[in-house]
Amino acid sequence: MNFKRPSKTLIALGVPVIYALTLTTIFGLHSWTDILSVMSISFLFCLPAVIGAFTVYLSNEQNVASLPYRIFIPWIPLFSFVVITLFFQIEGWACWVMILPFFMASASLGGLLGGYLKARHNRRNHIHVFVFALLPFLLSPIENMIGTIPGTYRANTTIDIAAPDSVIWRHVTRVSEIPENEDKGWLTRSLGFPRPVRAELNFEGPGASREAIFTNGLIFHETVLKYAHLQKMVFSIKANPYEIPSTTMDKHIVIGGAYFDVLTGTYELEKLGQNRYRLHLYSHFKLNTNFNFYASWWARWIMQDIQNNILQIVKRRAEKGAPLVN
Repeated sequence: MNFKRPSKTLIALGVPVIYALTLTTIFGLHSWTDILSVMSISFLFCLPAVIGAFTVYLSNEQNVASLPYRIFIPWIPLFSFVVITLFFQIEGWACWVMILPFFMASASLGGLLGGYLKARHNRRNHIHVFVFALLPFLLSPIENMIGTIPGTYRANTTIDIAAPDSVIWRHVTRVSEIPENEDKGWLTRSLGFPRPVRAELNFEGPGASREAIFTNGLIFHETVLKYAHLQKMVFSIKANPYEIPSTTMDKHIVIGGAYFDVLTGTYELEKLGQNRYRLHLYSHFKLNTNFNFYASWWARWIMQDIQNNILQIVKRRAEKGAPLVN
């Protein structure tokens, strides 16, 4: 790899970062949300692809001849862009963790395209690269005209508990204060999401309500829709995005916001044997993006992490408070 011309290297690595920051600023303007959107395939695919194409196309030919260079060098300006947006709080940590694998793949594809154009030695390639850089502005209005396709998804979790059903059910309906050392939600903790604190029903039966309190001001308002004592509880879930402090969650993944919402949750208690039960907890959530195929993976993992955390708390408390009687 030849970096003997620092000015050319600086251009190859700096121009893509400037382009990315400019595009992010323009697409983030509230006055243009009807035609340009950060939460679009046009932005999320084209931006890193253009970063990759610019980086490789502006590099010297000796470096571009290397296939690994075309694939991996675009990651340098990409990571620089990520660091800048995090430092100035343009984007949040959680959003970057989720979208970065997609960005890295797109940047590498753009690098391959830039290498292909560089190798052709055609003067018109400058025009091709310029047009490619304008693609987000051309495609995003079309994408916004087509609109998003909302989708509803389900996250399933289960856990086996060795305790009487009455004890398990008591911990299902009334989750008392959860100390931080009892929280085992590794994914949500890594993403900086709020952790559960407590949730207690005002009574047991249809129409009952409770507030599931999380840290940092996040509150889920739950209303029981169906109730079968010691068997099943179905409840609606509502999070008012206006109640959630702006520092609690990234604006693109706010629960109850424009792109992501949790609809219902269900507890089911299945008997396996004497004082042995399987507790099911599943939820339905809605996504409203043009890339639900990707967002649904992350949303399901996050919901399953939250649910598994709650199930483990119920298991530990039920088994500790109710030893088996032979």
